This record gives sequence, structure tokens and C-alpha cells, in this order.
Amino acid sequence: MTVIASYLYRAGKRADEVPLAAKPLDAREGEFVWIGVSDPTADEMANLQAMFGLHPLAVEDALNGKQVPKVDIYGDQLFVVIKTAHLEGEKIAYGETCIFVGKHHLVSVRHGSARSHSELRQQLEQSPQLLEHGPDYVLHGIIDFVVDGYLPMVETLEDKILELEKHVLMSFLQPEQIRRVFRMRRHVIRFQRVLGPMGEVVGKLSHLDLPCIDDNARPFFKDVHDHVRRVEGLVSGLREIMTSVFEASNLLEQQRQGTITRQLAAWAAILAVPTAIAGIYGMNFENMPELATRYGYFAVLGVIATLCAILYWRFKKSGWL
Repeated sequence: MTVIASYLYRAGKRADEVPLAAKPLDAREGEFVWIGVSDPTADEMANLQAMFGLHPLAVEDALNGKQVPKVDIYGDQLFVVIKTAHLEGEKIAYGETCIFVGKHHLVSVRHGSARSHSELRQQLEQSPQLLEHGPDYVLHGIIDFVVDGYLPMVETLEDKILELEKHVLMSFLQPEQIRRVFRMRRHVIRFQRVLGPMGEVVGKLSHLDLPCIDDNARPFFKDVHDHVRRVEGLVSGLREIMTSVFEASNLLEQQRQGTITRQLAAWAAILAVPTAIAGIYGMNFENMPELATRYGYFAVLGVIATLCAILYWRFKKSGWL
């Protein structure tokens, strides 16, 4: 386990460092402990369980690392699971943060998250008047920190897809580009499935009467809920852009195929004239027009050229060539 930080806060200010030990930890009124760990072992989680009286089922879920976003109530404590997300190239990779919230403690357990909470902790410590509200305000800060990380990721994907859309208008998509769009679409759909439960989690924290959540903290969670809905709107727009890329590519391909078909039909009609005339004169009958005429061969060639020129002009004028 990597212990990111383990501190006691008094009146919103960092007071003492708290060692991890397998014994109950008592905090006075106006104090709370904030511990952040990453990828703990079962023994290390057992020590945290003994310190704060964590529920065994919540501890089991925190060790699992493959939970969906949710809010569970265990007596006077909350267990919150949220999903982190970050880009690895054009792939959306996911992590998980499990948060144990009590009246005088908050324990965050991270799995696979690319962003550390150190920056968040420093930011919150700069506002002791807000931090003194207790663990519920820290819970809001962590969820807001995670949700804010969604936005630049979605904007980066949007820029990549807009580049493909611009490319479609100038030329046709290559097979690898089509596979690329399908991969991005698959990642976006999966991300939408994460945003739904995340919105439910923040909605419960902002509207339901839950332990460890004061009424004064609800407006903060409502603000985070608005951020989640904003990201959901952007992701929906992202799917629409990808759909438009496919539709534009298909329409342009159909138009190109239609143009080629018309050109082939036009040339076939033009070539049908000399083919028909040559076929007639290739029948070897004795009494045929112009066979005995000195300039009959050239006259027939002139007729063929004239008819082909007229057909070419008509097809060119109609846009078939």
C-alpha cells in the first residue's frame, strides 16, 4: 500500500500526522482524520477497519477494485464508490476511488487512478474555513476533483473527432480511420455507462438525507451534479459528431459511386454507336450501303465521329461526364 497522506485536521487546519495502527482512533469534536491510500493489501485494510470501525462488506468492496459508482449506508457511515477516467492515447482508461466517510474520518482508497489527491489536499488546506466543515466537504472535493478530470478528456476526444470530420469533407476515410472511429465510439459509449451511475451518486448526496452529510454541504454536491450533467451533454454531442462522420462518409461514398456509375453508363452509350455500326458492316453481305462507294469508309467514320461527339456533348452538358 502507498500511503499518500494521513493527517488529523483541527478547525480546518492540518494538526498532526496519524500513524496507521490496528486500534480504534478517537477524534474530538471539531477534528477529523483524512487518510489517502492507494492499492492497499488485505492486512492494511484490516488495520484501517480496526481504526475506524469500517463495515466488512465495504472493506471487501474497496479491496475488489471493480465496483460500479454507488453510495452505501452502513450505520452512521457512508461508503461511496466513484470512477476515475483518463486518456491513454485514444483509449479511455478507468480507475476507482472508494471513500469511507464517518463523522470524524474520511478514508480514500484509490485503484488505478492516474491523478493523485495531493494537489486537491493542498487546495483544500488553503481554505480552512471550508475544510472545517468536516469530512463531507472533503468528500465533495474528491468527487468534484474526479468529475473535473472528465472534461479535458472529453474535449480532447472531441478535437480528434472534429479532425476526422474535417478530413471526411476533403477526402474519403481510409479503412484504418474507419476502425479508429469505431474504437473511439466504443470507448465513448462505455464512458456514458459510467456517467449514468456517477450522476446517481451525486444526485443522492445532494438530495437524500444521508448520515455524515450536513445540509450546508448539499449545495456543493448540487454543483458537482451540474458538472456531471454538463459532461453527459458533451458526450452525447460527441456521439452525434461521430454519427455525422459516418453519415457524411457514406453519403460521399454513395455520391462517388453514383458519379462513376453515370460516367460508365455515358461512355457505354457513346461506344455503343461505333460498335453497332461496325457490327452491321461486319456481316459480309454483298448489297450493303456504301460498299461500292470510293469514300464510303471515310463517310462511315465521319458519321461515327459525329454521333459520338454529339453524345459526348450532351452527356457533358448534363453532368454525366
